[in-house]
Amino acid sequence: MEKQKTIREIEQEFSEGREDRNLLYERYSGDTRSGVQKLLAKYHRQDAAEEKETRRLEQMCIYEKKYASRGVICGIDEAGRGPLAGPVVAAAVILPAGCVIRGVNDSKKLSPAKREALYGEIMDTALSVGVGMAGPAVIDEINILQATYQAMRQAVSALSLRPDVLLNDAVRIPELDIYQVPIIKGDAKSISIAAASIIAKVTRDRLMVEYDRIMPEYGFASHKGYGSAEHIQALKRLGPSPIHRKSFISHFLS
Repeated sequence: MEKQKTIREIEQEFSEGREDRNLLYERYSGDTRSGVQKLLAKYHRQDAAEEKETRRLEQMCIYEKKYASRGVICGIDEAGRGPLAGPVVAAAVILPAGCVIRGVNDSKKLSPAKREALYGEIMDTALSVGVGMAGPAVIDEINILQATYQAMRQAVSALSLRPDVLLNDAVRIPELDIYQVPIIKGDAKSISIAAASIIAKVTRDRLMVEYDRIMPEYGFASHKGYGSAEHIQALKRLGPSPIHRKSFISHFLS
């Protein structure tokens, strides 16, 4: 008679993935030990989460598939339109055709640790990544919308491949002779735009952390230049720093 396997041995079978998961479920479904049943429930939850993620990513590739016949597709997005300090940063990302990076989503829906991990994976996987930015002086001079467009054009210019299609998060970028597809809430609907949103967000956050090392009294590392209570108090107490947007902070200093 075959010796009953320990729960640890059963878990190893699941984790090694040498056999079809459904066969393992069938094999151990009749095992009445509570530890085994908890183990099966855990892997059922994992499988359900994986299936949900697969369906989500399939939905996020709809635009990439729709415009694939036009050629090279590039997603573009920005980070930092709303803060009181620091630049607005744009990123353009060209992923390989059919590329799926699990976990990629609108950067606002991801934790900082998850964004950092995905940043590395996107940079390793992408065919090309371009980044552009416009600083506070430019934002004050030409306004945040025009500065955002300028950063986006820089990001596209920084690509090593010329895209044939730009998938944009809601906007149409002027002065670009590339076919553009504005998508409302595109960072949650297109894997290319979502990847660009992660690159832009991580790039900007890292820069704000560097500013914090130079000017720690403003707390840039924690609020990244956004108008938190802590930031506004520091602004009123210390006055503006060289990276504050004068056109954004005048009513706090009156």
